[in-house]
Amino acid sequence: MSILDRVAKESGDKQKTAKKKGRIKAFFRGVWSELKKVHWPSTRQLVSYTGVVVLTVLAMSAAISLFDWAISSLVKLLLTIS
Repeated sequence: MSILDRVAKESGDKQKTAKKKGRIKAFFRGVWSELKKVHWPSTRQLVSYTGVVVLTVLAMSAAISLFDWAISSLVKLLLTIS
């Protein structure tokens, strides 16, 4: 590889690196711009929504546990009968 080829390759690599950095900066500028448009909930809303989620998760886990217990009991009953 000649000296001119190496110089051309290095300058091409530098240009690619500069383009990548420019794309990354543009990406984060876009992300920041979109985050400024987001409507963030107030503290009161956040606490309320969190409470709703926690209660829903507890209710669903209780329902699934109840169904699991019922089906297990039914299977055990059927196995003891046969």
